[in-house]
Amino acid sequence: MIILPSIALLAIFVYGFIGQTLKVSLTDWGREAALALHPEISYVGLKNYHELFTGFLNMRFRQDLANMFFFTLAFVGLSLFVGLVLATLIDQLVWGETFFRTVFLYPMSLSLVVTGTVWRWLLQPRGGINVLPTLVGLPAGEFLWLSSREQSLVFDWSHILYYICIIVLVVMAFMAYGHHRRGERQQFRTKAVISAILMGILVIGVAGGITLLDYPEEHGFNKAIWGVVMAAVWQMSGYTMALYLAGLRTISDELREAARVDGAGKFQIYRYVDLPLLKPITVSAVVILGHIALKIFDLIFAMAGPDHVPTSVPAITMFLKTFRGNELAVGSSIGIILLILVSLLIIPYLANSFKTGEQ
Repeated sequence: MIILPSIALLAIFVYGFIGQTLKVSLTDWGREAALALHPEISYVGLKNYHELFTGFLNMRFRQDLANMFFFTLAFVGLSLFVGLVLATLIDQLVWGETFFRTVFLYPMSLSLVVTGTVWRWLLQPRGGINVLPTLVGLPAGEFLWLSSREQSLVFDWSHILYYICIIVLVVMAFMAYGHHRRGERQQFRTKAVISAILMGILVIGVAGGITLLDYPEEHGFNKAIWGVVMAAVWQMSGYTMALYLAGLRTISDELREAARVDGAGKFQIYRYVDLPLLKPITVSAVVILGHIALKIFDLIFAMAGPDHVPTSVPAITMFLKTFRGNELAVGSSIGIILLILVSLLIIPYLANSFKTGEQ
């Protein structure tokens, strides 16, 4: 009875609104009916989703997905690396630990809007970071941190299904290898079967010439994303540092001493004792940082604005479609797509956590 009000509020204001958003995404609620008192709305099924992924007028959304994918990889990877390095250095300090820990954690106290505004000043093409080399007599930098339109890692969207199958196939292969090393035969067979199915799909798709679009459509990594990545890593690397530092402090000195007795050096102890024991923290950090990256909105809005395509992400386009273009059904469809992407990251983690807890 005590938690019943919380459950009721959660059901209404979270899952109820998710259900309403899904319902709207299956309609044609658009510009004509957006502001009507009694709008005439018809159900169109998955038409909005189909248009987002294949419609000629939605090329920006598909580039947004590419931006979000590359931003997530760079942001999560660099945040983990910087946080681990900082935690390792602070763990070795004899004095000043409290000072440096506070300094590195300070950016987390700022809102993303403040961070975006400050880094927008720092990344001006003719100021900020670009003029730092002039302080030592070198020419000023010329990199367009937020306005560059250069792309790398370009791929054809019409073959996106093949790329997804390849990524999942590689992930399954690594997971199967891990199960094989641990002697978990049933899990190994499951991953092997899934990998074989994916390989068959790839072969059939390539042989049959199956594509998502009838024409080539190139997308890639916009180099302007580096500016946003720098600001995001600056703000969140302190958080990963705190996680790793707490993890390092929980590792028993007896394990390290046993490794020293066996002849292991400092690097070997760090490689074969510390890092494996930090794996649960790394997984948790990846999930937390990953869902932040997938939903990123306010940082990019403050740094580059909503109309700057090179740094746009799906959340920005959802805002524009819904509140500026009054395309409520399309905006709801983008919201559901983001929900699915976040769920693909969080649900396996929660399921594994519950399974581990039961064991």
